[in-house]
Amino acid sequence: MRVFAAKDSLHRTAGVGLAVLAALLVAPGCARKCLANSVGMSPRLQQPANHLISETSPYLLQHAHNPVDWYPWGEEALERAKREDKPIFLSIGYSTCHWCHVMERESFEDKEVAKLLNDSFIAIKIDREQRPDLDHIYMQVTQALTGSGGWPMTLLLTPERKPFFAGTYFPKEALTQLLTRAAELWKTKRAELENNAAEITSKVLMPSESSAPGDLSLADVDQAAAGLMLAYDPQNGGFGSRPKFPQPTNLTMLLRAWHATGKAEYLKAVEKTIRAIRRGGVYDQVGYGIHRYSTDATWTVPHFEKMLYDQALFAMACVGTYQATKNPFYKRIADEVLTYVDRDMSDPAGGFLSAQDADSEGSEGKFYLWTERQLSEALGESDAKFARQAFRTSPGGNFEESTNILRLADDVDLLDPRLLRVQSALLAARVKRVPPQTDDKVLTDWNGLMIAAYAQAGAAFGEERWTARAAKASGFILKRNADSSGQLLHQYRGGKSAGVGGLDDYAFIIWGLTDLYQADFDPIWLAEAKRLANVMKDTLADQAAGGFYMAPTGDKYALTRPKTAEDAALPSGNAVAALDLVRLGRLIGDPQLESLGRRTVLAFGTRIRGALHAFPTFAVAADYVHGPGNEVVIASPSTSGEPMLAALRSVYAPRAVFALKTPASASALAELAPYTKELRPLTDKATAYICRNRACDLPTDDPTKAKEILLAGQRR
Repeated sequence: MRVFAAKDSLHRTAGVGLAVLAALLVAPGCARKCLANSVGMSPRLQQPANHLISETSPYLLQHAHNPVDWYPWGEEALERAKREDKPIFLSIGYSTCHWCHVMERESFEDKEVAKLLNDSFIAIKIDREQRPDLDHIYMQVTQALTGSGGWPMTLLLTPERKPFFAGTYFPKEALTQLLTRAAELWKTKRAELENNAAEITSKVLMPSESSAPGDLSLADVDQAAAGLMLAYDPQNGGFGSRPKFPQPTNLTMLLRAWHATGKAEYLKAVEKTIRAIRRGGVYDQVGYGIHRYSTDATWTVPHFEKMLYDQALFAMACVGTYQATKNPFYKRIADEVLTYVDRDMSDPAGGFLSAQDADSEGSEGKFYLWTERQLSEALGESDAKFARQAFRTSPGGNFEESTNILRLADDVDLLDPRLLRVQSALLAARVKRVPPQTDDKVLTDWNGLMIAAYAQAGAAFGEERWTARAAKASGFILKRNADSSGQLLHQYRGGKSAGVGGLDDYAFIIWGLTDLYQADFDPIWLAEAKRLANVMKDTLADQAAGGFYMAPTGDKYALTRPKTAEDAALPSGNAVAALDLVRLGRLIGDPQLESLGRRTVLAFGTRIRGALHAFPTFAVAADYVHGPGNEVVIASPSTSGEPMLAALRSVYAPRAVFALKTPASASALAELAPYTKELRPLTDKATAYICRNRACDLPTDDPTKAKEILLAGQRR
């Protein structure tokens, strides 16, 4: 999450012709001053439960005993707003959001603020992870009015849910002024506020439903990579300055661009970024895993929360870089991240948990910080001396109160036995600390990404444990996060499944299942991917203009039904859906699915072509659609397909799909992919049938020859 001053919101709001909103704060400059003084935390008040007490979201439950009379988004609150003719105070955040915690302690646990909200507004809380569609709708407004966005997100709406003011974090003094002034203006200048709300809705929200069809060429993809490199930081790695996010989808796009063009600077940028992240403070040097972002340009001081999707996307980038370079450094990083998720972010039944908080014991990052004295106590002086050098610590620290954020020195090998011993000892010492809160929601979409990461690692590294972990999570999702008809639900927590599945749920799970099939070649995963692709098409496709809506038509209170192209913290659902459909179409020989994937790219082409570098997953999708690709079937007389399978997996072939036909799987595979029915081993060894855009080479049982054919088939 990010913090923005209220006065910035007002200035930019006025810039779009809504100057009346500047009156909403008497002293808009207070926000920065108050922010500097916001470190004092008020004690938690013991209050009766409000309307959030029966919710399953950890974020909503955190606010269930606030004196604010919070409601969840839904009919009860929204109809009450109409009935009582009150504006809506909408607050959007998530359970591991540091500044959401701060705003709660400063304001939402304060009786003065609560009285203002309860008397003059209907207060609604949304967990952005539960309702990504609503978060997207109101984030569009916040970004349009303020020039940026973040959480907590704070909006004022009419009873008809139309926004007339938006911002992010507000200290108590600024929030009190905002609420007081808004309540007054609702009585004295209501018509102007409603006109503003109508203007915002028509100019900001309604265009989000439109498409701008047009194709994306390989030349556009190449230009996108060149455009992305303009933001590359050659000194520190990564993109932009500060705060600096890992942005793994950028790395994946540059890997594909390097593969397509041979431009060494693209691969160099990927490698430098991954190395800088792995050795920086933004990476957990003791327990592994990546923090949310770095507050500086050098990856030194992180914002300490850990999100499941960041682990998945970063691990996939490392797997791809290992495949491209064969450098075991990147394999090691992916293994570390997957080890961390399996250990600390897993439900015992198989699903993956959503996030770990930045805070513990009321302090951000405390769980991860070390004084040099603590290192000595945990390690003994000899190993502590090594640790001080390896992790670049100092007596005065590089963070608050003489504490150190651990960073790994450039000359230390990740597999140095002494480093591994020190890490193990520090981890054993750290588990005795009060840990950050873990958000134990199992979200379908984020699990899809993590399944893909484990499956890709399992296939690329020959690690059956990672493949098995992906299979366990897939079984969990298909059982727990689906309804009786087989349609996906969005979340599972505490024995309860809830929330109708949206585009990201379907697109990311199909991604994971397709990768899992290509890791263990069990046709059940391919069958489920195909089934869910058809459900996604039937429930979410824009039949007229192409592409997919974020959510089904289940919420009559949502102002719009958004259809988006951009990557944000997550990859674009539409771009992933396009990739899914083309990959599945090629795997099972279904031209209709492949055509629908191509049409999904076409639906957004004109809209995003001029800034394709800002849509990296769509650039990857366009590269996959138009670049040379291979369909590979290995027909094996045994159960494994080795050594042919190992030979082909050693090739970095990002536009290839793989099927394995064995005596055990032949019947099920032929039902899913009829073209495989007549493909048989030529000898007593596995035979590779390698096609390039459905034009096939002669089959071969020679692994070396098969590698040569596959390499040639990936070249433009």
